Amino acid sequence: MADTATRTIIRTRGRVASAAFGGHASGRRHPLVATAMVLPLAALLVVVFGGWEAVVTQASSVGVMLGR
Repeated sequence: MADTATRTIIRTRGRVASAAFGGHASGRRHPLVATAMVLPLAALLVVVFGGWEAVVTQASSVGVMLGR
């Protein structure tokens, strides 16, 4: 049988350490906050690589893969 107590202690210590550096203890982030964090980086990558068409193509591919 696996030693789950040790893994739980390690996970708990990781959460406490991340909370000390301003992270949340739960490890979950609201989807709108995550989107607000990602959009500036996505816009920068579009500008740097000049790939609006590539972004649209990839988004379309992901949509098809997800069945939408």
